[in-house]
Amino acid sequence: MFESLSAGVIAVAVGLAAVMTVVSLYVVVVWPLTFWDLANLGLEKYGDWTDTVLWSIFAGGSLAGYWCFSGAAFKDRPKRKPQPQLRTSRARK
Repeated sequence: MFESLSAGVIAVAVGLAAVMTVVSLYVVVVWPLTFWDLANLGLEKYGDWTDTVLWSIFAGGSLAGYWCFSGAAFKDRPKRKPQPQLRTSRARK
């Protein structure tokens, strides 16, 4: 269970890193060239969704972690059959 919850935390951390990368590119490239501050986009109306999105990412990461760490992801794989060894002309002598 701990590994599954850790996978959820890692999913949130990866999402945060992606957002920070986009924001840093904006701050380094777009802002100095255009002085466009995104004030007129009206993103405030999506503020209520942030908790839902974060909890959904955490839950999805936890479920994916449980699926991988429990072994369910690897149960449907067929077992490998050993390959027969080919006899060479030296082995026959």
